[in-house]
Amino acid sequence: MKVSFHGHAIVKVETNGKTILFDPFINGNELTDLKVADVKPDVIILTHGHNDHIGDTVELAKKNDALVIGIAEIAVYLGNQGVRTHGMSIGGAYEFDFGTVKLTPAFHGTGFNTADGQIIYLGMPAGVLLTVEGKTIYHAGDTAVYSDMKLIGERHPIDLAFLPIGDNFTMGPEDAALAAKFLQAKQVVPIHYNTFPVIKQDPNKFIGMLEAKNGLVMEPGDVIDL
Repeated sequence: MKVSFHGHAIVKVETNGKTILFDPFINGNELTDLKVADVKPDVIILTHGHNDHIGDTVELAKKNDALVIGIAEIAVYLGNQGVRTHGMSIGGAYEFDFGTVKLTPAFHGTGFNTADGQIIYLGMPAGVLLTVEGKTIYHAGDTAVYSDMKLIGERHPIDLAFLPIGDNFTMGPEDAALAAKFLQAKQVVPIHYNTFPVIKQDPNKFIGMLEAKNGLVMEPGDVIDL
């Protein structure tokens, strides 16, 4: 299984002949190495409904007949736009042909900003536990640290965790380091930083805060064999 990072919160997992893409914010993301025309996902998983996470989902899903997985309100909203979806809710898990997806809590906001200035409520934000090939990947989405991350780590041995460190909109480096301690993941990768000036961070400083010394800074396009 190959797991790659592509700037902001975009994570790609290639496994069992499937390409799974998290939060495909490509157009408008100066840090990504991806181009919409070149990306061919089979599955898109969305953590929440903000524009910088839904991103190019509709175009990618329609062009590739990709299944979009997310919180129920997002599934309905995108389904009404002709996208093939599977809606879930916090705490729920579902076994797909490529693996199992379980949604965890995330403390954040949600809502999609339309071109005419409206905000469309799109349900609760979530983190995602993806279990494939006997490995579990945790994408925390946008969240603050919270003590029940300990429960997530105890219930689900995590091989690789992607944690936001940008601060302002999510937890910052100090809180993300505490989250890593709670989760007890084997390896931790920082995400959701440096895309905008307000979330400017030094990822190596975050790595140095990890008690387990299990951090890895991934540049856009970097790949891990898991």
